[in-house]
Order: sequence, then structure tokens, then C-alpha cells
Amino acid sequence: MRQISRRGLLKTGAAAGVLAASGVRLQAQTSGGTFRLGIAGANSSDSWDGRTHSDTYMITVGHGAVFDCLTEISASGELVGELAESWEATPDAKTWTFKLRQGVTFHNGKPFNADDVIASLQMHTEEGAQSAAQPIVAPITEMVKVDEHTVQFTLATGNADFPFLLTDYHLLMYPSDDIPGAIANGIGTGLYKVESFEPGVRTLLSRVEGHYKDGKAGWFDSVEVIAINDTSARMTALMTNQVDMVSRVDFQTEPLLRANPNIVIAEVTGNQHYTFPMLVGVEPFGNLAVRQALKHAFNRQEMVDKILQGHGAVANDHPIGPANQYYAADLPQNSYDPDKAKFLLAEAGFDGLSVDLSASSAAFNGGVDAALLVQASAAAAGININVIQEPADGYWSNVWLKKPWCESYYSGRVTEDWMFSLAYESGVPWNESGWENARFQELLLTARAELDTDKRREMYTEMQMLCSTEGGTVIPMYANYVDAHSSKLAHGEIGNVFHLDSSRVIERWWFA
Repeated sequence: MRQISRRGLLKTGAAAGVLAASGVRLQAQTSGGTFRLGIAGANSSDSWDGRTHSDTYMITVGHGAVFDCLTEISASGELVGELAESWEATPDAKTWTFKLRQGVTFHNGKPFNADDVIASLQMHTEEGAQSAAQPIVAPITEMVKVDEHTVQFTLATGNADFPFLLTDYHLLMYPSDDIPGAIANGIGTGLYKVESFEPGVRTLLSRVEGHYKDGKAGWFDSVEVIAINDTSARMTALMTNQVDMVSRVDFQTEPLLRANPNIVIAEVTGNQHYTFPMLVGVEPFGNLAVRQALKHAFNRQEMVDKILQGHGAVANDHPIGPANQYYAADLPQNSYDPDKAKFLLAEAGFDGLSVDLSASSAAFNGGVDAALLVQASAAAAGININVIQEPADGYWSNVWLKKPWCESYYSGRVTEDWMFSLAYESGVPWNESGWENARFQELLLTARAELDTDKRREMYTEMQMLCSTEGGTVIPMYANYVDAHSSKLAHGEIGNVFHLDSSRVIERWWFA
């Protein structure tokens, strides 16, 4: 993933903002047809409220089709404008001025303007709002409507990553005069409007005529997005031509897919990582020695080999991935070491250990098998792991952030501060383990406003080390994004921010 430094962003932010609003390289696109997409990660509780989006299904139909954000990460990794045309900052990166596109309308006919931006962002800091984007919006101390198509943001502290943060898939733009109605009916400014929506089942979309992205994106006439959480059923749907593309290839059936001349595997390396967060406020996970012992009870290479079938790499219990600018590849590795795990537990006064681990295919393909591998490898350290197989439907609302130890995944983020602020900053909604560390928090705030590259590298390296040695989350492996599609589909460069071309497949792909 191409990275733009903070210093470079401050110098070129305005220019970057007027690049093409699509990551697709223009090359012989053809329009027409109905694109049938089979996606995992759907839930019966799904809605058009971007604050609640947390998995592939709603991310793809939300910011990838029905709604727009202010900025976007293109397929090549460039920061480009979506509803914002350009942006510029003061030298301290505390005040940002965004120029908005003119002539944009919502699906209900309302013209898009600065009021919509302010109202849409304020949603995330409303009292009682449970939004994972709260850490992005909360540091904005003032939002000013300069004119109908200009918004000025003042931040509590300088943040040269700010335009990157506005690509977040939670930060959808809604019509300010009726946000509840827009959430109820899926009213956005995106290339596709909602014809029908059955949460956790199916979504039908149709192409918007006269859209501002005409000629750059949006090649299908209509789109049918089918929720297929069951991995086997999803692969079968593609092999039997019930859908044109599926997310999250099942590596056990991958050889069958590759043997089919009508199916193509699409694989990219990004920052996706699989996690096993422990709630540090629940014993025994509050004990550092227990957390460290469990980290040494994971046979990481075995998991990469057997769960990912080699489509990934060993990770080291921190969330910064190989596509990040300041990825610390040289940190001491938390390796599989049953004897060290036993020693740590004994030092803490434990004679063995028994813990529950909630697992599900909803967390990631092979989630239950991964838990069973951990169960087997931990047994050599005298650790008894009771694997609880949780249902896929409702996993993110009933298990994640609630059960003491469970499975999860993150796509990673394009900047280190964004990833750390999303899931490791003290008190944020998606801090999976509830882990807090004073030194980590100090570094987080300092690095955010630091413009010197070498100093930032030192700070982000130390933060990765703190997560690895003291954090409440086991991160055993990085996983490539592996999707599959019909050979009838064509595309440009594939983005690596999320599955399905950074969840922009509906906008970017077409029938050959």
C-alpha cells in the first residue's frame, strides 16, 4: 500500500484532493448487467446507521455503494477526494479547510452541502452514541460552515492524518434535514440507491442516473447483494453460478475453485490481522503473566499453515501490519514456547490454567478450527482451553466485546495512529480487551502531532512493543485478502484496505 507521509500530506493535501474520485484505472469498462455478490458478515441487526457497521456486508453496501465519505483511499493507495474536492491545513495541522463538491444530490433529491457534513459527523459524538468512529470525531473542537460548500474543522491537537481518517466507513454523509429517515431507508449520495433491504438476508440496488462519478465508476445497472455467512454455502454459490463474486475464500475448498476455469482468485496483501482479545478487567486476564503465557501457547506458524493455508504471515501481538509505513518487523517474536508459558504461570502462582475461548466462523474463516489448534498447542503448557462454538448470527452483538476471551479480526488501517486510536486508545468503543497503559497513551498523543519521520518511527515502534509484551490481545497471524469471482468480471488495480477491493467492488468492477 502506497503511503503518504504526514509532511508530504501537508504539502500536497490540496492537490491530492482533486485526483480522480475512483480507484479504478480507466480501461475499456463496459456498462450494464446485474452484479450478484455473495458476502459474509451479515446480521439480522444490520441497518443503514454507519455508526453500527462492523463487518464486510454493511461496509460494502454502505460506504461502497449507497453512501459516500468525504475522502477515499484509491485502489493504488492514494488519498483522493470523494465528496470533498480538496483540503488544506494550517502549518500546525490543527485547522483543516475542506472544499466540497457542488452539484451533488442525495437519493431523495436534497442537494449536498456543508450542513450535511457537520450533522453527519456530529452523530458520532451524540450522547449515548456507540460509534467506533467516536475517536476520530471527538478531537474536532469546532466545525464551521464557511459557505454552502466549505467546511472548516479545528482539532484539539495537530493531526496530519486527518484527511485519511475521513475515509472511515462509519463516517457516511446523511441529509441533515432527515437523518433518521435516511438511516431507515438508506438515503445517501452513492452511485447506487436502495430498492429493497432485508437485514441479514438480501439487498437490491439500482444505478443512480446523472451521478457525479459518471464515467469514472459505477458500471453495473443493478446489484444484488446476498448474505451468505456460511462459508461452504458461499463457495458453492459461486461454483454453481448463483453469484458472480464471493468474499473470504474458504482455503479448504480453494483447490476446487482454482480448478474451475470460470473462477478467478483475487488475493492481495494488506494489514488484515486475526485477533484473540482478552477482557483484562475479567480474571485471570488482568494478570500480565497469564496474558504472556497465553501468547506463548499459540503455535503461530501452524495456524498460518493450516488455517490460512499459507495466505498470510506470522504476527506478533500488535495491530500494525506489513503494509504500514512504520511496521516494526524486527521486534523480538512471541514464539510458541510451552515451557516458557508454564514458567510464567508458575511465577504468578498458577498451577495450570483453565479458560474459555469463544470461537465462530463469523470472526474469520476457520475460526473454530483455529481455536481447536490453540486448545491443542496450549495443552503442552498445562493450559486447558474450553472452546465454546458460538453461532455466526449475532456474534458481533452478543459475543464480541462481551465474552471474556473470543476471536475477532481487523482489516488494519492505512496509518498507525488510526489503527491504535480505533482499538487501543484508552476508553474507545472498540478497545477489544480494555487494556490501558500510561506510556502507550502518552506516545499515542505525542506521535499524532509529530512531523519528524524518525521520531515517529521510534514512538510507533515502542507502541508496537508495548502491545506485544503487555497488551491484552493475542494476534497470531496476518491474513491476506482472498476473494473469488467469475471470469466474466473485469477490474483495475485491486485495493488492499478491506476485502472486495477495499469494499469498493460494486463501484469499481464491471462485466468484461
